[in-house]
Amino acid sequence: MTMETYTAIVTPFKNNKIDEKSLAKMVEFQIKNGVSGIVPCGTTGESPTLSHDEHNLVIELCVKIAKGRIKIMAGTGSNSTDEAVMMTKHAKKIGADSCLIVAPYYNKPTPEGVYQHFKALDKCGIPLYIYNIPGRSVINISDENLARIADLKNVVGIKDATGDLARVASLRLLIKKKFSYLSGEDATVVGFNAMGGNGVISVTANIAPKMVSDLQKATEKGDYKTALKLQDQLTALHAAMFCETNPLPIKYAASLMGLCSPEIRLPLVEPSESAKERVKKEMKKIGLIS
Repeated sequence: MTMETYTAIVTPFKNNKIDEKSLAKMVEFQIKNGVSGIVPCGTTGESPTLSHDEHNLVIELCVKIAKGRIKIMAGTGSNSTDEAVMMTKHAKKIGADSCLIVAPYYNKPTPEGVYQHFKALDKCGIPLYIYNIPGRSVINISDENLARIADLKNVVGIKDATGDLARVASLRLLIKKKFSYLSGEDATVVGFNAMGGNGVISVTANIAPKMVSDLQKATEKGDYKTALKLQDQLTALHAAMFCETNPLPIKYAASLMGLCSPEIRLPLVEPSESAKERVKKEMKKIGLIS
């Protein structure tokens, strides 16, 4: 299976409104630099503070700007099944290629509840990726329940943000159909792919899409010497992008490259001065800014 690079794209704001011009600039930047696709309205896209209308607008704009040149995996998860179904149906209607569905957060459903949530979404008739990120959702979907969910007709892959590389190997033994395993952790992608993964949904790719994509292509060829060289260049940058809550550092970094403003919505606030200095330092090291 082809190694894929998806960018968990930020949502640009201007005076607390969606900045459509900057969004177009960011999508074109991603296309130019060889990514497989983008994920609008994920955590990095500040989905918790987008209204339903804004959420739908951002996905629709990404589909229109991309014009089929890259894939659009729309973030349409929610802790309300009805709300997730509504947003997923909208994403399908406007032409998104797939949807990323986070494990229901805050209300802490049982394993059966998580399964029924995905079963309801499966009926929307669009390819679905499970998003397992217990650090945000509290729910850590077990291997057995992931395999059960994977049996649903339209569930085609997973974004695993647990950082547990062994899970890729165990899931590959449990899931019998063709399935895409995408890392949700920038720092572990080489090991993730070596264990049987198929790519990444990356935060760092907002500002370094070519390097992140080239690393994936190197692992696809089995060229781990090149992949490790790229990883060595990117490791400190990855760490800087998570030195404070995502997406604070990555949005500030994108602003330094003129891609968008650093504007962020409450309850998130701009990065601390020490975080800003760290971001600038690591970007300068690899030539992203002068």
